[in-house]
Amino acid sequence: MTNTNGRTLREAYVQASSFLAAAGVDEAQTSARRLLALQLGIPDAELLWRFPEPFPPEAEARWQELLQRRAAGEPLQYIVGEQEFYGLPFAVSPAVLIPRPETELLVEAIVRHGQRMWPPGGAEPVASADRTAAAVQCPGWEVAAVDLSPEALAVAQANAEQNGAAERIRWLQGDLLLPVIESGLAPDILVSNPPYIPSADIPGLQREVRQHEPLLALDGGSDGLTPYRRMAEQLAQLPAWPRLVGFEVGQGQADEVAELMRATGRFEWIEIVPDYAGIPRHVLAGRG
Repeated sequence: MTNTNGRTLREAYVQASSFLAAAGVDEAQTSARRLLALQLGIPDAELLWRFPEPFPPEAEARWQELLQRRAAGEPLQYIVGEQEFYGLPFAVSPAVLIPRPETELLVEAIVRHGQRMWPPGGAEPVASADRTAAAVQCPGWEVAAVDLSPEALAVAQANAEQNGAAERIRWLQGDLLLPVIESGLAPDILVSNPPYIPSADIPGLQREVRQHEPLLALDGGSDGLTPYRRMAEQLAQLPAWPRLVGFEVGQGQADEVAELMRATGRFEWIEIVPDYAGIPRHVLAGRG
């Protein structure tokens, strides 16, 4: 992008939007706005009324660096270092998947069923999850957070501390349910958003995803269902069967994952929750 000193913040924003759009960046205006706010160290909402101000010449080098990173496909969330999830600020890094809005629906469904099955004021459940949002929303719940990546677990722990939930979360590093089994924990609620992209589909993903997000959190095996099959087998190795299980799944996988849960013979009901686009995205199984 050509450096042009003596311009206003509005002009810098317009130029950046055009540059990013020409580089094939989706939602180029949003990226330009958020990067400019990051560059200036101000909230996004403050940028609009400061548009007439001059762009600080001393910030030019870093501004160009930010734009080049985004133009090369680095996700905006990694550059900014944060993504809102379920109304909470979550730090993100290349060690973790960027939280998606559809995953909020899984948290919402788990909280809804959990509060129905364990009404406030009574015995509170023990939950095993790979997200901390449920712990924030349900302060009485004891949560064990599991991740294969120690780097991702460290980011999750920092987010829990930032959102005041770290003291109620037990941190377990390992593959799927193995660390839960080894710990002897008997979770009442199990929530998982495992890798579910079929291996052959990885090269066709959006460049921001395939080039920057962790492959470990994307690749679900030949058909994307390997983690679910393994967890369905591992459920029987827990000291007791969970009363509530919730999975996020890929497009076209909900029925097969629901059948895996149904085949255990341990659940009284199965619910499939669509995402905002109407795609079956979450599978819940429960007793009670």
